[in-house]
Amino acid sequence: MSNGAGKIPWIETPLIKSASLSELVGCNVLLKLENLQPSGSFKSRGIGNFIVQRLAAARAAAGDPALVAHFYSSSAGNAGLACVHAAVTLGCRATVVVPMSTTPFMIAKLRQAGAEDVIQRGASWQEANAYLTETVMEEARRKGEAAVYVPPFDAPEIWDGHAHISRELARQIRGVTRHYPITTASPPSHNGNGVNGNGLNGEGHSTANGEAVIDKIDAVVCSVGGGGLFCGIMQGLDETGMSATRVVAVETIGADALTHSLAAGELVTLPAITSLATSLGARRVCEKAFDYARRETVSTAVLSDAEAIRACRRFADEEHILVELACGVCPAVCYNGMLQKLVPGLTKESVVVIVVCGGSNISFDIMEKYAASHLDGS
Repeated sequence: MSNGAGKIPWIETPLIKSASLSELVGCNVLLKLENLQPSGSFKSRGIGNFIVQRLAAARAAAGDPALVAHFYSSSAGNAGLACVHAAVTLGCRATVVVPMSTTPFMIAKLRQAGAEDVIQRGASWQEANAYLTETVMEEARRKGEAAVYVPPFDAPEIWDGHAHISRELARQIRGVTRHYPITTASPPSHNGNGVNGNGLNGEGHSTANGEAVIDKIDAVVCSVGGGGLFCGIMQGLDETGMSATRVVAVETIGADALTHSLAAGELVTLPAITSLATSLGARRVCEKAFDYARRETVSTAVLSDAEAIRACRRFADEEHILVELACGVCPAVCYNGMLQKLVPGLTKESVVVIVVCGGSNISFDIMEKYAASHLDGS
């Protein structure tokens, strides 16, 4: 087994224009394709960065650059898959403890990704996590293993990994006009070299070799579960000088811990997750996400499972991309007309980026079962 030196368990993802969404909304709508990450979702970034950092620290502490650590996750979904993929890529081991409710579909995916073991225990994530940390990992440490717990979303290393999305956007956005027809504003005045007095060509666009270059993003749309992705996007926007960009954080009814917390003015723990969008199923968001969400530049939206299902089906039809409900809520705010209310002042020159976070707990069969049970035959 390779020690994984120099490997990075995530990739830079494409930023593409959606012609259908752009026409529907009336502005430039771009898609950041996190569904193309090695594990099938954005989790490859945050979990991958966490594992890279913790592995380096463990090897340094042991004085052994070839130390094989054993990473442990209690996520039955995309975080678990990201943990397994990152660990195996870096020449390490991974074990996942999942609740009894986990589908054979996801268990098979975890094993296929290279998990050393997938253990089912408990009726909920809380019970599975307790068994992992109090029993499985303690036993592993008694055997002398370098056992490392991998949280699903609440860790600075995870947020920093997800911040790469915004860092990439800051660079990629300037090259979009080379590959897609982008509506840009005409410069109101020039100083003789094709650039107006503040260095911008119209509303946030500059020129390079006579071609318009997009310099700003008006809004980023992302889904929120525990808040790791949201935290990373906000962190990255701050780092790249784009803190004025509006961020739209989307949840589903029954997995809307952030919205409940904002309404209460304090962190709220949901009694249960009742949404089908189980990848958004954190009963409580991390404190950092709650802090970011109170900024004036953040808007939130809560959609029904039915809206998410319809959006996923339409997104698959029009963009040829199949995603989980947790991801489908993002294009849903375009399909249902909410985006214009969430981002006031959109014009045809505005630029909106939808983070297509992906997710592996979906198939055409699963989607049709959702539709049959929740769309009244529509």
